[in-house]
Amino acid sequence: MKKFFLLALGLTLASVSYSQKFGYCNSGALLTQIPEVKAADSDLQAFQAQLTKRGQEMVKALQDKAAELDRKEKQGTISPKDLEAQNAKLKEEQATIAEYEQEVYKKLAEKREELFKPILDRVNKAMEDVAKENQFMFVFDQNTQVLLYADESLDVTKLVKTKLGIAN
Repeated sequence: MKKFFLLALGLTLASVSYSQKFGYCNSGALLTQIPEVKAADSDLQAFQAQLTKRGQEMVKALQDKAAELDRKEKQGTISPKDLEAQNAKLKEEQATIAEYEQEVYKKLAEKREELFKPILDRVNKAMEDVAKENQFMFVFDQNTQVLLYADESLDVTKLVKTKLGIAN
């Protein structure tokens, strides 16, 4: 009788653990097939080209001024005081260009967020819906091994907090 009980308990536990479904999704391949991603990429590239063009124009103007200043210095047509003042202005312009470069990185990150967040939110919602509809407990990303979905009923954070004596 004891053996039968242990066997029944073992089968029950095995069936419980077997019923937990795990899934995975290749998000990289999925994203390449979403038309909005291609449009967002195109918009982002156009925005980047626009910002880059302005930066290149700033650099070209600085290079031209530096070359002109160098020419004047070699020809001796500029006083040392004016040369020093012009060099200071060039350094200021160089600092402005460096600030612009940082601003470009920030603007690109913001634009990327603006363009891709709605798409990724839609994909995440679809992932969650599929997981719930098909009773998956966990869904992982095949490329990054990141957990994309977890059944909230399996969250043990509160239990661990209690065990550690941390208030909920």
